[in-house]
Amino acid sequence: MPEADHDSFEERFAQALRDAGAGLDTGRRDLAAAGEARGRRLRTRRRAAVAGGVAGVALAGLAGTFVLPEGHDDAVHQRSAAATASTATRPAPSPVSAAELARTLEKLLPQGRSTQTEARGTDDHPYAATVYDDGRGKAAISVSVNRVPVGTQEARETTECPDKVFIAYDSCATTRRADGSVLMILKGFEYPNRRGGTKLWRAELVTPTGQHIGVQEWNAPAEKDAPVTRDEPPLTSTGLTALVTAPEWRAAADAIPRKQWPKPAPNEHPARTGSVSATLAGLTPHGIKVASKGSADPEFGYVVLDDGEGASLVQVNVQPDMRDVEDQLFGEGTETLPDGTKVTTHKEPGEKGVAGIVMWTVDTIRPDGRRVVVSAFNSGAQNTPPTRTAPALTMKQLRTIALDPTWLTLG
Repeated sequence: MPEADHDSFEERFAQALRDAGAGLDTGRRDLAAAGEARGRRLRTRRRAAVAGGVAGVALAGLAGTFVLPEGHDDAVHQRSAAATASTATRPAPSPVSAAELARTLEKLLPQGRSTQTEARGTDDHPYAATVYDDGRGKAAISVSVNRVPVGTQEARETTECPDKVFIAYDSCATTRRADGSVLMILKGFEYPNRRGGTKLWRAELVTPTGQHIGVQEWNAPAEKDAPVTRDEPPLTSTGLTALVTAPEWRAAADAIPRKQWPKPAPNEHPARTGSVSATLAGLTPHGIKVASKGSADPEFGYVVLDDGEGASLVQVNVQPDMRDVEDQLFGEGTETLPDGTKVTTHKEPGEKGVAGIVMWTVDTIRPDGRRVVVSAFNSGAQNTPPTRTAPALTMKQLRTIALDPTWLTLG
């Protein structure tokens, strides 16, 4: 059976802006993951993880056999009661058991057969997962139920399409529904380098009251390390939409104990200001073209440089106070400047499994804890083949950028 508390999509992308600073080698690699997360904007979701946590499902090893009845259609069956009314004026709903969530998932899927269905109830990070077969090949499908703080950046980013610089995908669309909910449908891949042909399609729904429903489906009977059994996952965009918007999941989200509902962080307002991407573009050495840059964000940004010898991604993380993990990040080999700023450098392989990718990093921390980390790659993205033998910027140039006082003005 699968391991139940595998990280969810959001969690796999969320502690990185913080955890980018949580260790030595792993910390530096999480920095790259922070870019990825920001790319899906699944931003590694301020890896102050989605408060209340979405428990995803490690579907490794799930398998099953199926017989498909004739006449099925792609749309998810909507055999369900009317949507739950706002919880603001109602007593807390009764908990929803794991067995109920498992039955709900099987009921809502198109005609076919499910095996090894499992679930967890609303008292503990609810989810349901199964291996589904419509007669065209077994496919893992999971649904996670969660809550996000209403009106926050976290809630907005949950349904924002990723940046293709960091996340490879075929298509992504975000729409606002008539009830005010926001829905994202993303058709991508399990692995950044698309290895094995394993496709991962997702639906993320956030409602005006903070209910967050996530659906994941694969074209294999397990999330990882299982042979592909079909060209594409079984549910089309229409099917994903029908499944993720089913009112049963919203009712389950309302049944999560109120004490587990997330609240906006005390410093949610006022928001930090400034754009790391724009600042980085302005600090790029003269004569090197900025081919593209990331959106405005005060903590993470990137540019893709073109010096005529191949595209090169450069990304920056700016973290306001990392003194609590300073000793872990800046150990042996750290240089301390006269003003107390600490500097360390690293040259490593890329962490996306793409052969030949290198990652050069200059990591700095000021006496007040402000951390600026600059990384450059020998490709225009972390998940594409190398375009050159080395990044467009030298370690000396990366150091100059990381130590520039302009970073102190952000936020």
